[in-house]
Amino acid sequence: MNQKQSRRLFGTDGIRARAGDFPLDPATVQTIGASLAEHLAEQSEGRAPRIVIGRDTRESGPAIEAALRGGARSRGAIVESAGVITTPGVAFLAKSIPTDAGVVISASHNPYEDNGIKIFDPSGRKLDDATERKIEADIFAERFKDVSQNSVDEVSADAVGIGLREKYVAYLKHEVARDLSLRDLNIVLDCANGAASELAPEVFNDLGARVTAINHQPDGRNINLNAGSLHIEGLQHRVQESGADLGVAFDGDADRALFVDATGAFVDGDATMWVLANFMKSRGELDGDIVVATVMTNLGLEVALRERGISLARTDVGDKYVLDELLRSRAALGGEQSGHIIFPQVSLAGDGIVTALSLVRVMCAERKSLAELIRGFNRFPQVLINVKVREKTPFHDLPAVQAKAREVEASMGERGRLLLRYSGTESLARVMVEGEQAAHVNAIANELAKVIKSEIGVADS
Repeated sequence: MNQKQSRRLFGTDGIRARAGDFPLDPATVQTIGASLAEHLAEQSEGRAPRIVIGRDTRESGPAIEAALRGGARSRGAIVESAGVITTPGVAFLAKSIPTDAGVVISASHNPYEDNGIKIFDPSGRKLDDATERKIEADIFAERFKDVSQNSVDEVSADAVGIGLREKYVAYLKHEVARDLSLRDLNIVLDCANGAASELAPEVFNDLGARVTAINHQPDGRNINLNAGSLHIEGLQHRVQESGADLGVAFDGDADRALFVDATGAFVDGDATMWVLANFMKSRGELDGDIVVATVMTNLGLEVALRERGISLARTDVGDKYVLDELLRSRAALGGEQSGHIIFPQVSLAGDGIVTALSLVRVMCAERKSLAELIRGFNRFPQVLINVKVREKTPFHDLPAVQAKAREVEASMGERGRLLLRYSGTESLARVMVEGEQAAHVNAIANELAKVIKSEIGVADS
């Protein structure tokens, strides 16, 4: 079944594909712009909808933006470009301008050959499923055939775009970082040659930090290339070499941040949530004493938080599900191991720069290093095994697997955790086991993987 036949283009993180291929070919992107504008106009009772667009640093970004602008304007939309800006920057502008929608052209941590389209509503939340389905229906019905190449708008770095980026920077400096002085901090920023390449150094410099920026010279093809949150080794080396207090690694669209402490140790999203949760609880800001995380968050965080009187609520993998639970439970902090942290009272979109500012605020307020703040969180050994399968039979329909899973869980009690799930994109069963003893965790994970292989595995797995 090819992609057109599947008739489902929007995933949990918008549309993502190889730039130039369906659905990121010019004609389809124009249709997306036209369809979005038309459906927004219906919701606004015929008023011309207002859309703001931003993009990361991929070489395909300007052409995709031009096609989308052209399509949207062909249906009467007022479209403004923020130029190169982070994904959360667009979410902020969508809410604050205000607009009817914000559109981000980015493929986040993917290589430069890929790109994507993500749409936010005026609250800064991702576009509702119903409107996404309408846009998909318009694409497959081949509506808007009258939208031609003549509708493509050339994108220029005009004064409007610069002004919109300055609006976002002012928000970061004067609202998120209000009363925060970083004069005593030496920070290394790895900008992944992405959307944060200009914005992040400007913000931290203006707050008084001594900033060393690396991977901040995008050329259209080097986004995420051996840089940023997927390649932390270079940042670790630079932090140790320079004697910095902290290293921050963004991904291509800067909706996440990972850290390196002064010793060069890697600090992931779980450890970041530990530091933030403790600080927020001490100040009475951790509503309900709840932190929201995903099924992949390390059990060590759950145990450590429990000992501080904080409960951990788990969701499926994906920031969309974390946000849904944050809003449902009215919690004030949630996130993922990947460094995608959400403060719903600040923004409904994860923002790597906001996360970094929040973490350095704790360091300054507590007058402690990041390594000192992380103490008390002991990561449990974790083993993840992928088993190639010929079919994705529900695990509860496999008696042998169920019996072994019960045996594994009984052997660990409350100090261990088992997660069985299928990959959403590959023919793989994923066996994840956490516990206090690495050897025990590894042994029981392999035992369970063997049972799955014997039941539904393929010969070469």
